[in-house]
Amino acid sequence: MTQRLIQSMEILQLTLLQLEQRIDQELEQNPVLELETEPSDENKERSDTDSGIFTIDEKSGSSEEHEPEMRFDSDIEHGSKAMEEFSIADEFAQNYADTIDEAPIRSQNWLEEQNELRADAFANLEGPGESLQSHLEQQLTWFDLAEPFLDMTLRIVNNLDSSGYFPYEWEDFLGENHTDKERKLAQEALALVKRLDPAGVGGKDLRECLLLQIDPGSEYAEVLRILITSRLEDISANRIPEIAKQIDYPLDMVHNAVAMLRQFDPRPGARFGGRTAAVVFPDITVEFVEPGRYMVRLEDGRTPQLRISQYYRDMLDKHGTDRETKTYIKKKVGAARWLIDAIEQRRGTLLKVSQAIVDHQSEFFEKGQRALKPLKMQQIADIVGMHVTTVSRACDEKWVASPQGIFPLRRLFAGGLATAGGGENVADDVVRSKIREIIDNENKKSPLSDDAIMKTLESEGIQVARRTIVKYRQYLGIPSSRGRRQWDT
Repeated sequence: MTQRLIQSMEILQLTLLQLEQRIDQELEQNPVLELETEPSDENKERSDTDSGIFTIDEKSGSSEEHEPEMRFDSDIEHGSKAMEEFSIADEFAQNYADTIDEAPIRSQNWLEEQNELRADAFANLEGPGESLQSHLEQQLTWFDLAEPFLDMTLRIVNNLDSSGYFPYEWEDFLGENHTDKERKLAQEALALVKRLDPAGVGGKDLRECLLLQIDPGSEYAEVLRILITSRLEDISANRIPEIAKQIDYPLDMVHNAVAMLRQFDPRPGARFGGRTAAVVFPDITVEFVEPGRYMVRLEDGRTPQLRISQYYRDMLDKHGTDRETKTYIKKKVGAARWLIDAIEQRRGTLLKVSQAIVDHQSEFFEKGQRALKPLKMQQIADIVGMHVTTVSRACDEKWVASPQGIFPLRRLFAGGLATAGGGENVADDVVRSKIREIIDNENKKSPLSDDAIMKTLESEGIQVARRTIVKYRQYLGIPSSRGRRQWDT
């Protein structure tokens, strides 16, 4: 029973891609398992009988099938104690392993099919993005550089950090015993790197990086140098009038220079690095049925269907098969049966949990984020009759494709805040959305304080404390009223 729970728990947490990888691994390791390809009448009958668990009559050497004592699909339907014991099985997960020492024989067609699938997968992978180093090295080909100078320039390029900075002291970069000639060569090479695209690359720190991005021909070049070298802290606090008085420049000029400075890139190297966005394969698709009703469909059409090999079944029926072989086959049949049941249980559990979530959030799929309702996992657990830990595992790393886009299933869970008069709670995401909308529509020359935002929400029937406003505003990356103020010029 513990082994069943552990394997079911592990399978339930897998994403669609991880499940396919797990099935491939089991097919390689367990000779009893095979793919259900091109279903026939015989295969369908065999699939029906596969719902039982094999038992071996050691006296007669024959095998028979009977219904298992516990069916996982009935557990899913009725929320049995087996579901509740998932949390207990957690501590055993690390110790569970199915030791296999024999691989099955695969047909040539099967091997070719697998090779084609792998080739298609590689062909559809997005190529790596251009790295900062390769981008800079390509520009160096435009110059006719002598070999020692080129070598030093490439050395500097390859030692830039992820932001594009060159933060080293010459003693650390060249060594304590470097010569004046080496230092001069390195300084000239670094000067060349600082002229390359993107602007700002090769700076030692943030200030030098920003200084390198100033256009010398700009009318704001001088004030920009002053702001970068001595007023960055005041700019972050939006003290524009004080800055103008202290540096003795017109307020409108300082205001325009600050606006230009905000367009500079503080990390010019971060746009490179060869990083690509992770490819997401939705496990669940939400489809429109009728107004207010959406249906869940699992994207498991390409997941291999498994069965127990008839060849090994026949071996169990043979009277000439020795006891040790039968014991081995029985063990492998049991492991295969557990895997097949666990996959079916995963499917049933994920369907039931996701449909309950979608039913609760049906307005979200019609109206968007502002219609999201407060929802906790315990609510879904009570609806489907499962333990809350089972619901949590079913939602773990699962993605949803829906009319509102592709997003993690967990996004449909949200905390809530009380409304005035004891009405229905409002989801946290909805409150954050309203805060952003209020701030977007405010007068930037006289922005709203957190108290004013709180009162605006109260007028809409949403009761929220001022500290919550501050927390949500910071979560959204929105500065305080002083930081949002636009000064008259």
